[in-house]
Amino acid sequence: MPLRQRSPQSVGSITRGTTNPNRLRRVDRWLTGPQRYRLRRAGKPLVVDLGYGAAPVTAVELFSRLRTVRDDVEVVGIEIDPVRVAAAEPLARPGLSFRQGGFELPLEGRRPVVVRAFNVLRQYGEDEYEAHWEQVRERLAPGGLFVDGTCDEIGRRSAWVALETTGPLSLTVSLRFGTFTRPSDVAERLPKALIHRNVAGERIHAYLQALDRAWLGAAALASFGTQQRWVATCAALRADGWPLLDGAARWRLGEITVAWDAVRPR
Repeated sequence: MPLRQRSPQSVGSITRGTTNPNRLRRVDRWLTGPQRYRLRRAGKPLVVDLGYGAAPVTAVELFSRLRTVRDDVEVVGIEIDPVRVAAAEPLARPGLSFRQGGFELPLEGRRPVVVRAFNVLRQYGEDEYEAHWEQVRERLAPGGLFVDGTCDEIGRRSAWVALETTGPLSLTVSLRFGTFTRPSDVAERLPKALIHRNVAGERIHAYLQALDRAWLGAAALASFGTQQRWVATCAALRADGWPLLDGAARWRLGEITVAWDAVRPR
């Protein structure tokens, strides 16, 4: 549970802060892949790593990865714990900085084109996430993106919701091949908006069940490798009418993205 200590100026609570190098590689690969256009079209791209945790490694990695898309991108790591901010300062450099704050995004009026918050909101109550979603969305640049996600300790299983100023767009699941028995193994890593909704009658439950059925239906392809079986699984889901927003190029990475309306809470 988060430690319920609050800064008078900052919105949020100090979380456990667990982090590991390369933990967020899957979402970063998505940001530099199908979402790279957001950085390319921005005048002066500002990106926030919100709640980077006890060590700033994920913010440093994000900075390095995004610089392959735009060499002028600026990354700001925001943490509510001033001790963590002070510890990160030695790693600051041109284009990468750290500051204390929370969901209010203390950016002196500047609007980020991307805000990434991973393993942050899952530590809050189910009655809290929507208010924080709205607060961050209101501060995005036009066409900006807020990514609220969760992953396991070393980034093998990840899931994230993508939101624009108008609201949620999609849910992405990204799994490392060989680390799951069924796709629904990702259930324990669903974002806060969905993790308690994986029950009969909810859309996310129906979606994960459909993924599992398609996975079992593609079992004959297992001898050709997990990647081939996963691609067939995703293709079967699309054929069944699920509104998938990506294709084989992403599926081959162990990733699948579905429109939010197909999984949103009832």
